[in-house]
Amino acid sequence: QTQLVESGGELVQPGESLTLSCKVSGRRMDSIAVGWFRQAPGQEREGVSCISLSGQTRDYADSVKGRFTTSKDWAKNIVYLHMKNLRPEDTGVYYCAGGSPWYVQSQCLMRSQYEHWGRGTQVTVSS
Repeated sequence: QTQLVESGGELVQPGESLTLSCKVSGRRMDSIAVGWFRQAPGQEREGVSCISLSGQTRDYADSVKGRFTTSKDWAKNIVYLHMKNLRPEDTGVYYCAGGSPWYVQSQCLMRSQYEHWGRGTQVTVSS
């Protein structure tokens, strides 16, 4: 059974950095693409980043390009979301998700590409 568990969310000040972790169990890291999504209160869940099965292809939402990076740790079965220069508008619950059998990298920021979801971790950016 595939499971994903997020961790690392906390309260930070604007301009600071934070790294989120997504622990993947029940699957080999080279058999699953992983996306990061976030949801602010009263808003739709939006795609933030995604990383392919091989880990060689990564895509990002325009709002986080140049500030966020995602990576796979093959030994630990963890996918990271490294966030820097955080802004108040980055506040929200961050979810990681495992790609479905019909996953297409070109559509990786769409929720429909994923079938396994974590429960989320709260990130708050505020002074």
